[in-house]
Amino acid sequence: MKFVTNWRASRTAIIIVVLVITVLLPLIVRNSYWHHLFIMGFINSLLGMTFSVIFCCAGMVNLGTGAFFGIGAYASTMLVMIGGWPFWFALPTSIGITGIIATAFGLISIRNPGVPFVLLTMIFAEIISQIAGQIQFFGGWGGFIMVPRPNPIGGIEFNTKVPYYYLILCLFLLVVVVFKALYASRIGRVWKAVSLSPRLAETLGINVYRYRVLAFVIASSAAGLAGSFYAHYTQTIAPQTFGGFFSILVQLYPILGGIDFYVFGPILGAAIMTFIPEYLRITKEIEPIITGLLLLTIVIFFPRGIIGSLSNFPHVRLARISDRVKEITNWLSGMGPR
Repeated sequence: MKFVTNWRASRTAIIIVVLVITVLLPLIVRNSYWHHLFIMGFINSLLGMTFSVIFCCAGMVNLGTGAFFGIGAYASTMLVMIGGWPFWFALPTSIGITGIIATAFGLISIRNPGVPFVLLTMIFAEIISQIAGQIQFFGGWGGFIMVPRPNPIGGIEFNTKVPYYYLILCLFLLVVVVFKALYASRIGRVWKAVSLSPRLAETLGINVYRYRVLAFVIASSAAGLAGSFYAHYTQTIAPQTFGGFFSILVQLYPILGGIDFYVFGPILGAAIMTFIPEYLRITKEIEPIITGLLLLTIVIFFPRGIIGSLSNFPHVRLARISDRVKEITNWLSGMGPR
């Protein structure tokens, strides 16, 4: 247990150091191009975490992340550009709109959580893209350009990438805190039970359908938050951005980083998929080939993701065994009819 204690203390210290460096990063790195990559990395990490919520905690594969990302982006854009709302009101409202649509769709689609759910989410993503492209009210296939920047707040104006960096950092940390709190709560224990064995969870009196819908709505709402920020950051949105391939790409982040690590897996996977392809743009013709080979290498040699493979080291394995024992104990003591 000494190894476990030392590992946990080291992990806490590492997290604190990384957090401090992250806060100071714009002051250390002055290049706006790198600021852009960091911002996109946060967005991709956030989206990767939404996949982890649905897959690891509810046992479902969602190919509709791009749709809800787009719904959040379009809702926020139209509230600001057509409704004249300030960004700070449009942001939470767009999250609510995304959550309402996700609830309506989830109540219908999650009744069949297997392959039918995967197909329905994929079709839904395509439908949303077609609606945005075919209806001129939503900007058509050209989308919207010159989406307004967030309104100045406290003397801070969003005319450089640094304010955007700190805004997405705050939003990202907020989502991390909320997700971690959910994972540590009874809801998280129920999600874990559902992902391990839905039938066993039902025998304990758990309403599996209700908790799956909850996971889907929370994850989709977080994707809507990311979409709202993205629209006002890039100041342009188009239906092609939120297609089916976008949803598939989102799944790569937690898979590469480590599917069993709900927060750090998506962060690492998003960093790889954000920085390496951008860095390889100097060889644009062969960049897709190099990126594909890199992905194949990681999948072959790190089948459990990078962090999952590193957990084979003895001290990390001991820590994870202790965590699993604690999870099982909490699960057995905390389950009950709801």
